[in-house]
Amino acid sequence: MDKAKMEKFKGLLLQAKMKIMNGGILRSTEDLTVSSDDLSDEADLATSVINQQVTFNMRQRELVKLKAIDEALYKIEQNVYGHCEECDEAIGEKRLENQPWTNLCITHAEEQERENQKFIKAI
Repeated sequence: MDKAKMEKFKGLLLQAKMKIMNGGILRSTEDLTVSSDDLSDEADLATSVINQQVTFNMRQRELVKLKAIDEALYKIEQNVYGHCEECDEAIGEKRLENQPWTNLCITHAEEQERENQKFIKAI
């Protein structure tokens, strides 16, 4: 990949990182506590627990994405960005434009998704 394209993807990665860092998801603590008023009513407590779980899941997804962004930025610095970790083939440019933090080509990403779906169905 040429230097201009690397810089383009570095810019996309930095924008995505800033969006996560400046967004409120990682800093919000509103849903992470249970109000003492909710403890007396089972429905309110259940709602609080569900809200906490949703918040935890959203945070986890953002943290995973943030880690993938940092790994992609490291790969750019090492000049190995844009290659599938499974087959070492170049990842398609359109895929990188859509998800610049991806580490798999579309073929291997779809394969991984099918495996994850099999695992979920088995549970």
